Amino acid sequence: MKVSWSGHLIAVQPRIRLLRSFDERHHSYLGYVLHVDGECGNETGEFLIAVGKKTHAKHQFRAGMELSAVSAPVADEKRERAGFYKTSGIEIERREEEEGGDPPFLGVPPDLKTYRSRGHRRLSPRTYNARCIRCIWGCKMPVEMIIDHWNPEKKKYRFETFCYGPKSCPWYQPGPTRKVPGRKGMVYEEEDWVDEEATAHRGPDE
Repeated sequence: MKVSWSGHLIAVQPRIRLLRSFDERHHSYLGYVLHVDGECGNETGEFLIAVGKKTHAKHQFRAGMELSAVSAPVADEKRERAGFYKTSGIEIERREEEEGGDPPFLGVPPDLKTYRSRGHRRLSPRTYNARCIRCIWGCKMPVEMIIDHWNPEKKKYRFETFCYGPKSCPWYQPGPTRKVPGRKGMVYEEEDWVDEEATAHRGPDE
């Protein structure tokens, strides 16, 4: 059952899901996550709403907006960062915009093709929570890990934080390397070269 919500848009970030199978990874670029401060159902506070890429293309979400809509609670919290999705009936009540030329970078997030083409670097969860949770280049991904490719039903779940922003951002901190469990107790460690390769096509200020 969908619930009504309304409030002030604090941040907009990409909604991306990551599938890991030992040293392999696959991204699903699904849409965007709206971080709203307001009322959702009978509760007041901050909450996260998932929207699709076409919805973002239509409304051009950015921090500072006042908006309302209806959304359904997510079916599987392990596979979603947002608490609500299947959003409809969006009404933009005010388009007052917050500026952000320096970190955290605000403004209208780019399309998902841009995120995919830029590539990301791992981001310290502590830094993400303290400084990057509002930035359009920050992303907190739900991660599904297939532990044994011969038995794909055996899975684990967690969340990982990443940065798609400029390499020169003074706030950036990579945090510890990511470790991925595998079959028979094996562990794959995703070392620094993975991020360096994924963003090698970008200059320091890109």
